[in-house]
Amino acid sequence: MFTGIIETTGIIENIKENGTNKTFWVSSPLAHELKIDQSLCHDGVCLTVEAITENRFQVTAIKETLLKTNLAGWQVGHIVNLERCLQMNGRLDGHFVQGHVDDTAICTEVKVLDGSWEYTFDIHPQFATLIIEKGSVCINGTSLTCFNVGATNFTVAIIPYTYQHTNIHLVQTGTKVNIEFDVIGKYFLRKQEVDNRL
Repeated sequence: MFTGIIETTGIIENIKENGTNKTFWVSSPLAHELKIDQSLCHDGVCLTVEAITENRFQVTAIKETLLKTNLAGWQVGHIVNLERCLQMNGRLDGHFVQGHVDDTAICTEVKVLDGSWEYTFDIHPQFATLIIEKGSVCINGTSLTCFNVGATNFTVAIIPYTYQHTNIHLVQTGTKVNIEFDVIGKYFLRKQEVDNRL
């Protein structure tokens, strides 16, 4: 379980294909604080730390993860948002994030304002009911608040700190991002679906 508050970023240094899987070596200031078998959120995707060197660590994404996220398109040099799992004695500054990406979304507009930025994303129609005005959403692992919610799109506002300390500044029109919808909304929608069948 995570919070969507990015601790730092990492850089993809090496990629190796193993059958239908991809193994990534990531350099990061967090590397020396990690341990084997630890869960770590990468652009919103929970992956298990498999190996560690002084300033790098290794993770592997399986076929299902590569199909559902943007990890298949990662290249050497890609900057990735990183967050360690939630400590139960800590504050929940974002919202509950599972690290289980639901789908990808496409950035359709970037507005540069006076001291902030607005990003608009298109989502698949099947997920439209999971986005609400002023609700939470996780974009590339970052907890954000939705507004200007349309039928299949929404906008988020980015403050300077988030812009500078995550990879959101690399997102442009046409960029594919990982998206995880609020888990509470998913359970509520599932209950409605089951009730309608009974």
